[in-house]
This record gives sequence, structure tokens and C-alpha cells, in this order.
Amino acid sequence: MSLYIASLNSGSNGNCYYVGSQAEAVLIDAGISCRETENRMVKLGLSFENVRAIFISHEHTDHTGGAEVLSRRYQLPVYLSASTYEHSKLNIEPELVRPLIPDEPVPIGDLRIKAFQKRHDAIDPHSFTVTGGGVTVGVLTDIGSVCKNVVRNFKECNAVFLEANYDETMLEEGRYPVFLKNRIKSDHGHLSNLQALELFTRHRHSHLSHLLLSHLSKDNNDPRRVLDLFKKYAGNTKIAIASRYEESPVYTVTPALTLF
Repeated sequence: MSLYIASLNSGSNGNCYYVGSQAEAVLIDAGISCRETENRMVKLGLSFENVRAIFISHEHTDHTGGAEVLSRRYQLPVYLSASTYEHSKLNIEPELVRPLIPDEPVPIGDLRIKAFQKRHDAIDPHSFTVTGGGVTVGVLTDIGSVCKNVVRNFKECNAVFLEANYDETMLEEGRYPVFLKNRIKSDHGHLSNLQALELFTRHRHSHLSHLLLSHLSKDNNDPRRVLDLFKKYAGNTKIAIASRYEESPVYTVTPALTLF
């Protein structure tokens, strides 16, 4: 069974990632409006009839902004931790709120969605893997530093949305105040291009077919620069940018062939 993945938007202006099979799909985060989510899925030929749930990584509005309306309109359950829900100010219908427990896979049809804890400046941040039919897709964004949980789950992935938020030189020479630069660079901030590259080169699965560089800063990164950096080490992995301005193509991730 193949999985189909797309970034509907990726950046501080909103994050939403689609992962699904032919029959079922989930949204990881819902940070753009319901209407924009619908429009972008239509352009990609993706149907909301397949979407079964929304999973929320943390309470920041660029990850939650569309969740309330999407959940109500399509009667979608929303999985998030209790503390994230408390701090998100979302008003989800009570019967559609679902608990998120780290490292306990949630079955959604043939898919299994697993949350795991990470470091970020949020109350209870998580990242996710989605597994189905021998394929595992990771959504690893908003990560301050590469911890054991991130490494362990990254190693399992056949495709990953991986944060490459900032170029270190651009951040240092840029217009941001010192306190904000320090927050971004901290262990609870965001991954730099070089930090993401180290994770990729040291820990990628031998059958990592797709890497979508995600959550790029508008002011402190350059898509061409980070794409050129990663392509030097790509090997058999397709490298692409998850844009903050438009949806990505739909990518097909197939199970790795095992030769006996």
C-alpha cells in the first residue's frame, strides 16, 4: 500500500500536512483557514471524504487556526494533548475532542498515527509519524533541538516533512532583535538548515524516498539556498520545499522492496 503526502502550507503563516492512503487520510495540524484548506485540496485532487481526523502538534495558532471550523464542518475528531487543548483556546465540540498520548499509536482505518514528545517553546509539543502498508511518514517541524525521540522516529521514516527553519548567517545578520534570535536558536526554538542536514545525513532510513524541507523562515532562510545544500547529499532521496505560499504536489510514497 502506498501513502500519499502533501504540504497544504508550511511556515509561520500556517501549517497543514496531508497524509493518507487510497481510503483514509489525516491532517497533521490545521493552521490555515477551512476555506483555504478546502481550496488547496481541490487543486490537488484530494477529497475531504477521505479525511478522518486532525492531529494537533501544539497550541500555536499557525498550527490550530483552521481546526475548529474544519472539525465542526466535517465532524472530524481532533487529537491533541489535554494541556495543548487547554492553552489553545479552541472550541471543539466535546464529543470530537480526542486525547493524545505519547508513543501510543492511534488507529485510523489502516493508518496508525503516533505522537512523540519533542523540544519546542510550547506547553506540550509533539511530532508525528503516520504508518500504513509498510510505509512510515514523519511530520517533524517546530523542533528546537534534535533529541533522542526525534532521532528514533526519523530513522523509521520513508518520507519526512522536516523543519529547516533558518540559515544561521542570515539569522545573525538579519533584522530580528537579539532576544528573538536567541529564542529561535535555543534548544526550544527551531532547527537550522545545518541541524536538519546533520539529522538527515546521519540518521536517514536507507529507503528514505522523500524529504520535504518545511517551516522555512520568510526572513531568515532562502528556499534555493537550503535546497542546494541538501541536494549535495540527496543520494536517492527526492528533496523538495514545502512552501509557505502554496500547496506542494502530491507525492506517492511506496513500500521499500526487500530482496531475498
